[in-house]
Amino acid sequence: MMTFIIVVLTLFLIPGPAVILTISQTLKGGMKNGIVTGLGIALGDLIHTFAAVLGISAILMASAFAFEVVKYVGAAYLVYLGISALIHKSKKVQQPKAEKVNTNLTFRQALWIELLNPKTALFFLAFLPQFVRSDSHPVTIQLLQLGLTFVLMSIIYTSFLAFLTSVLGEKIYVKNNRRSHWMEKVAGIVYIGLGLKLAFQTQK
Repeated sequence: MMTFIIVVLTLFLIPGPAVILTISQTLKGGMKNGIVTGLGIALGDLIHTFAAVLGISAILMASAFAFEVVKYVGAAYLVYLGISALIHKSKKVQQPKAEKVNTNLTFRQALWIELLNPKTALFFLAFLPQFVRSDSHPVTIQLLQLGLTFVLMSIIYTSFLAFLTSVLGEKIYVKNNRRSHWMEKVAGIVYIGLGLKLAFQTQK
């Protein structure tokens, strides 16, 4: 288990979609919004864990068509979020603080982004079994333990990331309406970039 934890910590140090999403949502709506984003991502990972244990993710591994369907649905959703942010007209704010956001919507968006990424399903299917021991508990139990450990570590990491971003963000966050407007546009570009990256991924 210690080896698994060390490897996961190493993976967390590599900036990925979850990190980018958590940071952008924290800058957009504050630390609470970032933490909620992390929880949505974690729930998506938890569902992928159960899917891997039950063998559902094996369908994505074996079927190129299933992989393509999930991939493009996920990419389309990300691009939709990005376009929505780009065309959204920011309301005027008088105080230099994060805008009020709908945390329930933020949670659902993070959840669906994580669920609709086939690479995540394939990651859990390929990654978790590497740490299963033949002289330990049943494979199913071990996979669940590994998956739950990963999810818990993800929650702790994204929460810390949201806290750190909110603290440092006070020095770089928007000071007027124009900067607030451009922050919204940057978030939109991030979403579109993630969507295009997902769309051009290959199954291998």
